[in-house]
Amino acid sequence: MGRMHADEHAIDTALVRRLLRGQFPHWAGLSLVPLASGGTVNAVYRLGDTLTVRLPLTAGGAADVAKERQILAALDGLPVATPVVAAVGEPAEGYPWPWTVHGWLDGEPAVEGGPAPDSLARDLAEFVTALRATRADGPPAYRGKPLATVDEATRRAVDELSHTDEPFDAAAARTVWAGALDAPQWTGPPCWVHADLMPSNLLLRDGRLAGVLDWATAGLGDPACDLIPAWNLLPAPARQVFRDVVGADDATWARGRGWALSMAVIQLPYYRTTNPVISANARYVLTALGCRPKP
Repeated sequence: MGRMHADEHAIDTALVRRLLRGQFPHWAGLSLVPLASGGTVNAVYRLGDTLTVRLPLTAGGAADVAKERQILAALDGLPVATPVVAAVGEPAEGYPWPWTVHGWLDGEPAVEGGPAPDSLARDLAEFVTALRATRADGPPAYRGKPLATVDEATRRAVDELSHTDEPFDAAAARTVWAGALDAPQWTGPPCWVHADLMPSNLLLRDGRLAGVLDWATAGLGDPACDLIPAWNLLPAPARQVFRDVVGADDATWARGRGWALSMAVIQLPYYRTTNPVISANARYVLTALGCRPKP
């Protein structure tokens, strides 16, 4: 990965080793391996066989450390594994923010365009449904507000993409976006949502959903934002299975399409040269939504 953010802090293995030696010396002798991922918020290292170290790349990501701990503490009874915080580190060695050590979760990150049997679509739907049923209090979800809150940013991103060399059907994107904005808004009580169900946050074992990572965006809001795996991961046949099992009505499905579009058009111009995982996923979404010209 290249440098993704202008305000990104330089992080390397030597820095992480010094932080561990100074604050958690009982772990300092364990193997330490940087993990390649599509993540945009944290640098992640595998520590020994059972732990990971996560260091926020920016001040904004650092603000999520305490929030994610509170969210994970509030959730219980989900059908998949979630991260366990083993320790929280303090700023030191020139690194300015808190950082965390998590328990390792077994599994391989999902990849768009890979095998996606109906069983995975059902797993995702059952997870989303179980999360919605959580009764604990929580913060507002990052993408739990009405789509109108990101209208300006989405339209600006569509315009920006239309002036690049990306194969992109701006008119089709605007049609999808208009349909999402016109859909009736959520009028039920706010639901628990993860709000960032990108493939790299979904861990699979033997093709089944085994774990879900990165909970700082989670909280209460419109359940539509947790429909994004329908377009960022699943092929069309499995997409319909997901919709049927999760029970999405036409309005919620349209808003989910809107969130998938908004995320893709905002992410692609920002990460197209610095994060190949995110940019490839954005292109996959735009293709699934009919917003990329056929070759």
